[in-house]
Amino acid sequence: MNFEFTPEQREIQETALRFAQKEMIPMAPIYDEESRFPRDIILKAHDTGLVNMGIPVDYGGAGFSKLETALIYESLAYGCAGMTTSIMANDLALLPIILAGTKEQKDRFLPPFVKKDLLASFALTEPGSGSDAMGLKTRVKKEGDSWVIDGEKAWITNAGYADLFTVYATLDSKKKHAGICAIIVEKNNCEGNIVLGKPENKMGHRCSDTRTVRFEGVRVPGENMLKNPGEGRDIAMEVLNHSRPMVAALGVGLSRCAYDCALSYAQERRQFGRPIADFQAIRFMIADMAMKIEAAQLLTYKAAWTLDMGCPNTRLASSAKVFSTDSCMQITTDAVQIYGGYGYSKEYPVEKLMRDAKLLQIYEGTSQIQRIVIAKEAFSGRQNP
Repeated sequence: MNFEFTPEQREIQETALRFAQKEMIPMAPIYDEESRFPRDIILKAHDTGLVNMGIPVDYGGAGFSKLETALIYESLAYGCAGMTTSIMANDLALLPIILAGTKEQKDRFLPPFVKKDLLASFALTEPGSGSDAMGLKTRVKKEGDSWVIDGEKAWITNAGYADLFTVYATLDSKKKHAGICAIIVEKNNCEGNIVLGKPENKMGHRCSDTRTVRFEGVRVPGENMLKNPGEGRDIAMEVLNHSRPMVAALGVGLSRCAYDCALSYAQERRQFGRPIADFQAIRFMIADMAMKIEAAQLLTYKAAWTLDMGCPNTRLASSAKVFSTDSCMQITTDAVQIYGGYGYSKEYPVEKLMRDAKLLQIYEGTSQIQRIVIAKEAFSGRQNP
């Protein structure tokens, strides 16, 4: 085993961390307070090569490995989880095309995202189907050479600014998994109406744009269907195996930021005539943070590395996601506790970190759903530790 990164991977990691420290951290409290979408930050990230990281070299992208992508997300999340969620949404939406698209589809849809600062949305969740992601009501039907989509999606990141949507819909809800389809919808190259809801007023990740999207008779060309009709469920599951380690990486970056804040504050804050870092209660909290971050990092890197090796990673992806995000929630909560009353004030950074951490336990499969996945893999005998 070799736990050292290559010089190129170190450079990628350091570039992303410098971007987080210079561009994201100074503006994060302002964008959070105003619930302002960080369009200018995303543009700078695009120009720096920190957006659309999964696009292969053959289509103009950087072709980063999954491990390298995880390193980037970890570093960006150190700066702001909400901004990173908006950046990450592009990779999530383009992943179905990268994984399941034909050469013609990749040639058509991927290069424009490299050349221009475009945004995309992954449209799976619906108002009545969150954890039951396959219980879709959005319908798709064939009319001539086109596909027509009707239905509503919820909690869609980047929806208000998206140029492209990867939409999951069903041919017939009675068919359950066998009816699910994945279809590419270009906002400015379709008929019908795409109706956007108002931005959600969220606890955390407040700068990321999250809305409902209603598709009313939206007609797209027949060639916009990914793989065959009815194979959308398999595409979605494979996408989540790729994306969950990235959410885990986001949790690691957020945890690292909370840890650094708590470590610094504990050495500055004095009570009873000495720094609170001298007290065993505080030292044990810091020790627990450090242990959880180390463990979450290793699990996350392994889940990403396993993908790079071309091996199944379902159990590892879910394990990394649930462990990293649950640890992040505890670490940010402890950071607020170490700050005491000041931690509850918006004048200090840790209350935002705590609010941002909560969403990581919910999106792309709740912590409870991850445990269901892990248990299923365990009892099936697949991917044993």
